[in-house]
Amino acid sequence: MGDSMKNSRMGWGSQLIVAIICLFFLSSVAEAASNRDDKGRLKVLYHIDGSDVGVAKYAMALINKHMEAEGGPDKIDIKVVVHGPALKLFDRETIDPVLKKKLAMIIDKGVQPEMCQVSMKLFGKPLDTLEPGFIPTKHPVAVKRIADLQEQGYLYIKP
Repeated sequence: MGDSMKNSRMGWGSQLIVAIICLFFLSSVAEAASNRDDKGRLKVLYHIDGSDVGVAKYAMALINKHMEAEGGPDKIDIKVVVHGPALKLFDRETIDPVLKKKLAMIIDKGVQPEMCQVSMKLFGKPLDTLEPGFIPTKHPVAVKRIADLQEQGYLYIKP
């Protein structure tokens, strides 16, 4: 009787471990599925807020490479949210030529970068003073927009 009790307990314990692993796997699958839109495209958010032009150029290159890696712009839904000191990098009059070219590449592939409405007010730079292609953030406060996108399942990347 002692041996059958041990086997019964070991079987129950093993079953519990397998059940936990299955639940973890299923929740991971469900979470991954929520990172796709209704067209099956991966949802990704790129966040740019610093004043380093090198980081902004790197972010644009990453976005372009990410689209290629996923199989093209029709396989990925990329949102770009820019705010704070990064706004100055996209001033139409002073934009770095390489950054301008990289920005144009992602816009040509269908990305619509969003500029924080509050940052535009704080820096006194309306949308028409920025490089063409930007739209105002869907929420006036960029960090709220970022949080909303994450809540909608967008994967967050901050170069």
